[in-house]
Parts: sequence; structure tokens; C-alpha cells
Amino acid sequence: MDPLWLFALLSLGIMVVPGMDMAFVLSSALVDGRRAGFAAVAGMVAGAVVHVSMGALGIGLLLQLVPAAFNALLAAGALYVGWIGWSLLRSQVALGAPAGTRSRGLDRIFGRAALTCLLNPKAYLFTLAVFPQFLRPERGPIAVQAFALWAIVATTQVVVYGAVALGAARLRDSLGGRPAAQARLGHAVGMLLLATAAWTLVHAWRSQWE
Repeated sequence: MDPLWLFALLSLGIMVVPGMDMAFVLSSALVDGRRAGFAAVAGMVAGAVVHVSMGALGIGLLLQLVPAAFNALLAAGALYVGWIGWSLLRSQVALGAPAGTRSRGLDRIFGRAALTCLLNPKAYLFTLAVFPQFLRPERGPIAVQAFALWAIVATTQVVVYGAVALGAARLRDSLGGRPAAQARLGHAVGMLLLATAAWTLVHAWRSQWE
């Protein structure tokens, strides 16, 4: 099997597992529609660029050698996602605002998505653990090979998270004109993010004592 195909399969396996990134894309599309979901996906792709760069500079190695740093970053990401969930519970959408009302600008959604992605330490470890197995000096410049691997990651993000965004946006559209149902959806999304944050915090706490 071509190593790039193997890398693509590994990337897909990582992306389809629900986590903070997927939860943010899902919530963005459910609350603010398809364009917001795509803005969140774009933010995740942008965050992946930084993951690759910082992983290559040794940030991933630091997180692997110093478990406390991993748990601290994991907790920071969880608290950030939890704050977003709490904000959604208090937003106009959760209070039954019209379906066409966007609670956040696309630029803010993009920025929050990128930050959510950057606060995911597992991505740095994935870069550190997996990238070296597919980078070979005899195949040409390492930078070009790393770019090719990032392109595969970005494509996988677009496919997986894009499908999540489309599905969530269709669900939101089906509730158009029903403020009460939309308000319940807004509360459900906020609770989803809070639950994701809580689960992540518990995981970080357990990892610290294992």
C-alpha cells in the first residue's frame, strides 16, 4: 500500500472520532447555519497548518515528554469549549431568535474554530508520532513532503467536518419558522458543548493520575 494512502486512512480514523473540533463545527452549523459551519471547517483547516508547523518545531515532543503540559493544554481547550457552550445557552438563538438571525459573525466563528483546533494537544502528538514515519529524505525536500501530508489532513477535515456541517445545517433549516423548536435546539447545542468540555476535563484529570 502506498504510504500516502495509509496516512490518509490514519487521518480519517482520527477525524471521525467525536471530539472538541467536531463538536464546534456541529454547534456552529446548528446555531448559525451552513455558512457558519463552513467557516468553522475553514478555521479547523487553518489550525492544522499551525499544528504541522509547531509539531515540526518540537511542541509535540514537549507535550509527549511533559504530561503536565499535555493535560494543561487539554484542560484549557475544554474550558474554552465550555465557555462557548455557556455563551450559546445565553444567546438569542437559545431564546428563540428567528432562524435567519446569525448570533456570531463568520470571522468570529473562523477564529474560534482555529483556536479550538490549536488547543487540541492530540493533534500535536499525531503530528509528532505519525509524520516522521512518512517523511523520507530520499523522496525529496522534507518541507514539500510535510505540505503533502498537511494537504491530506486538510482534505480529510473538509470531507468529514464538511459533512457534519451540512447535516447540521439541514436540521437547522428544517426547524425554520419554529422559534420554540429552535430555542430547544440552541439549548441542546450549548449542553452538547458543555458535556464535551466536561468529558475532556475528566479525561485530563484521569490521565494526570495514571
